Amino acid sequence: MDIFGVSHKKENALKDRMVRLGIREADLEEHFIRSRGPGGQNVNKVSTGVYLKHAPSAVDVKVYSERSQALNRYAARKILVGKIEAKILGRQSEERKRVEKIRRQKRKRSKRAKAKMLDNKRIHSQKKTLRKKVEGFDV
Repeated sequence: MDIFGVSHKKENALKDRMVRLGIREADLEEHFIRSRGPGGQNVNKVSTGVYLKHAPSAVDVKVYSERSQALNRYAARKILVGKIEAKILGRQSEERKRVEKIRRQKRKRSKRAKAKMLDNKRIHSQKKTLRKKVEGFDV
């Protein structure tokens, strides 16, 4: 039986992650709130938004991303587990790894790396100029 409206595989993966981090369903406070944004009558009538709080760590999450309450419950748990994991594991967490990767990608190149890149561009440019057609010469 699907509790969250997702596949058994995804649901079991989330449960395993929660067990690994020591998060129990009994520790979670869950409230349903009215969503916001597009969705028309469904958003106005039904409380599909989810507010989830993990009492021991005081981490809380609000999710309004989906139109169905079940999917929002799944998303809230997934986000909450990610936040708690980041808090517990710190540097080794997936979120931290993603942020560090972006930081490395954006950092300024060293002078040597920049010079090497410009040399390669210059060589490539020379190759391309040699491929040009010669004026007044038809084959």
